[in-house]
Order: sequence, then C-alpha cells, then structure tokens
Amino acid sequence: MNNTTKNYATAGMGLITLLTDFGYRDHYVAALKARLLQLAPTTTVVDISHGVEPFNIAHAVHVLQAVFRDFPPGTVHVIGVDDHGAGPEPGWQAALFAGHYFVAADNGILALLTNGQPAELVALPAAVTPSPTRDVLLPAAVALAQGEPLNRLGPVVTKFHQLNNRQVRLQDHRITGHVAHVDHYGNLITNISRTAVEAVGHGRGFAVHFGRDVVRELHPHFSAVPPGEAVVVFNSQNCLCLGICQGNASELLGLHFDSQVDVRFTVE
Repeated sequence: MNNTTKNYATAGMGLITLLTDFGYRDHYVAALKARLLQLAPTTTVVDISHGVEPFNIAHAVHVLQAVFRDFPPGTVHVIGVDDHGAGPEPGWQAALFAGHYFVAADNGILALLTNGQPAELVALPAAVTPSPTRDVLLPAAVALAQGEPLNRLGPVVTKFHQLNNRQVRLQDHRITGHVAHVDHYGNLITNISRTAVEAVGHGRGFAVHFGRDVVRELHPHFSAVPPGEAVVVFNSQNCLCLGICQGNASELLGLHFDSQVDVRFTVE
C-alpha cells in the first residue's frame, strides 16, 4: 500500500453500490436507503444484492469480485456483511483497489477482496451503533462519492484482519481447486480459472473429478446436455463451474463450499 491518495471518483462520481446480508423480509434495507436519501438525495444507488448469507464473508467476496469491475472506476461499494467486524474491538475501513472504493467492517472481507494488497487503506471513525453499515459506512461512502479524498476520511493504516483465499494447486498434469461458491441454482463455482487450465493443459484434453463423479467434456453453457446430466462450463468470469442441467448440483452431488475439485489432463 502507498500513502498517496488518487481521486478516482470521476467516471463513477456519485455512484454507490450496496451489498449486504440484510435480507428482503425486514425493514433493514429501507432504513439504509432512507439514510442515504438524508445524506445525499441525488446519489445514484445500485443494489448488488441483499441476499448474501448472514455473516458469510466468502459469499460476499465472491459476489463482489464477480461484478465490481463492471462499474465505472471511482464507484464506491458499501459492504454491509458481518458489519460489526471481527474481535472484541470492531473497526471499519475504507480502501482503494483496482480504481474502486470499498467501505466495510474490518472482518477479513477487504483482505480477501484485494488479496491483501489494497492501493490504500484508511481506518474510519469508530462508533457505538446497532447499525454500523448505516451510521459508519454510508457517511464514508457518500463522502467518497462526492469526491472527498480517501485520506481525509481517517488515518492511513497498513494492517487489517487477515483471511487468505484458497490457493489453486498446479502440477504438471493436474490442477486441484475447491468450490468457491454455490449459486442460487445449486451450480458449483470453483476457484479454477480458464487461465490456469490453459497454462497447465497446453491444449490437452482433461477430465474434471469431483467426489465420485467425472465429467470428460467441456460445454459452452449449462443447458448443453440433457436434463439431469452433469455439465462443466466456464462462466462469464472464466471460472470452472459444475452443474446439473435443470437440477441442483450441490444437493445431487453432495458437494458444497470448499469441496475439492480436480482437473486431470491427458498424459501424452
């Protein structure tokens, strides 16, 4: 991290996204938006999701990593997941990464999202409140969206709560990865990238092994096989995914978050 603040809030000026585990049944999201209307009534707000599994940091990181780069540089992303933070003395932070701003609790989300390397990180003023997302993160997000430099929100820091992403293991004829996310349809999204498959495979054929099952053919989309059959695809983020056509792969295959998946290449 460096100590030089660069203001990216030009193309994304005034744009704030919301990602929370607040759900859709209660008043929590409405209260969040009411506060935003009080702070900045003309601010453009985009809901990424409020359906993140409660306290599920890995789910939040997966959803945000899949979409944040589609927004203009300078967009401010509010992450209201497990927003009371980690440990007995919670904290909240704002970060600059890949030309975007992020505000979140110091609970490991920013470490995972940035692979431990934000361009800049500041501590936000702490507050005793039942809703840190509304009372701590939103004011910081509004300030950033209105062009306030990051280093004016709080002191620059170099430490945050550390969590590590699962690493893919690359061998000459094999890649070992894990399920990084189970989506709404029960599809299993792995941390194995198209880049890794191409780098190890060099055009060779391969089979994907998961549990006791094997799929030996890559398809362009989940409906490219008959209903009920297992299918392997690369999604729009170029992650290797396992699914069952018109079925829930997680339930039917007995695989879940962190389950091991192997790609084994033909040995010539």
